Amino acid sequence: MKNKQFETQAIRAQLERTEYNEHSAPLFLTSSFIFDSAEDMRAAFNDESEDYIYSRYMNPNTDEFINKVCLLEGAESGFATASGMAAIFTTFMALLKAGDHVISCSSVFGATHAVFTKYFPKWNMSHSYFHTNNVTEIEALIKPETRFIYLETPTNPAIELIDLELVASIAKKYNLLLIVDNCFATPYLQQPIKYGADLVIHSATKYMDGQGRVLGGVVVGKKELVKEIYLFGRLTGPSMSPFNAWVLSKSLETLALRMDRHCENALFIAQRLEGHAKLENVSYPFLESHPHHSIAKKQMKAGGGILTVTIKGGYESAKKFLDNLELLKISPNLGDSRSIVTHPASSTHCKLSEQERISVGITPGLIRVSVGLENKDDILNDLLQALNDSNH
Repeated sequence: MKNKQFETQAIRAQLERTEYNEHSAPLFLTSSFIFDSAEDMRAAFNDESEDYIYSRYMNPNTDEFINKVCLLEGAESGFATASGMAAIFTTFMALLKAGDHVISCSSVFGATHAVFTKYFPKWNMSHSYFHTNNVTEIEALIKPETRFIYLETPTNPAIELIDLELVASIAKKYNLLLIVDNCFATPYLQQPIKYGADLVIHSATKYMDGQGRVLGGVVVGKKELVKEIYLFGRLTGPSMSPFNAWVLSKSLETLALRMDRHCENALFIAQRLEGHAKLENVSYPFLESHPHHSIAKKQMKAGGGILTVTIKGGYESAKKFLDNLELLKISPNLGDSRSIVTHPASSTHCKLSEQERISVGITPGLIRVSVGLENKDDILNDLLQALNDSNH
């Protein structure tokens, strides 16, 4: 069968099975592989064969996971890492050199911001942030030494939408790479390569696993770029473990099913909370009130499982709200089957200055809600009871 749909590819894409004809993928928990002859080993180390050598380089389990993500994202090649941040850092280090410059959307994961601000200067690399989908603003940041544009969409945690087609056109005009963190949307809801992205990055820890069990990251895209990332990763060792790859490959089989439920629940919650007397704002891509609603509808299948609420009364009210929750749990993770809440200003983005947080919409009252797979009425009722007691 040709042109299989997303759900079928996620379930049926697999490497060849062993001589035992097992139905489910076996685990290859081995650090290394053996060769039938000295010549076979020589050929493998000189890239003259595709034989497995060492699980830091590649492993049947990581290969199966990578191949699935490539199929789902429409990518040529990929490399799997131990975490999402390992995927981001490995990509940066493989493609950049001293003196290079990066343009990024301003609202990014806190650890990504720390890489830009704390570690880039150590290697004489620099970055600039853009805040809008304005072509003039982005173009004004481009320098001769600019190497690529990096972005998240939806962004973490402000839930801003970046117009992929627009930014891709700018990247192409100036011969820059476009790298997209697609973690919040997953390939089920959004495929940045279709809009012109060269590389797509995921924290597989989030929705790809979907149950809070393992860490993982993956970068997929153009073959020649991934080759550089693979070679850097092969030497420096941020590779994904075979066990985690096995778990994640199985998890992808239910990604579409889970994302449908995440999106259904999140839209329901966002619609019911919008206009609540104790909230300044509710932000969710598929709410018509979202300032980037039209962009979300253009490039996303649905709105995703993340929304934010801004509680009146600032941090003290936000803190009371978090402490009053009964069903939902406080955790820095997201994309889990269980609903999770986070206060970005005091946790994931606490290392940013107050001015930096405010500039990207992270106010003291902002709460990120990762809407899980529980009954939507139970989720809503817990949020409402906690909210109603939060600023008495």
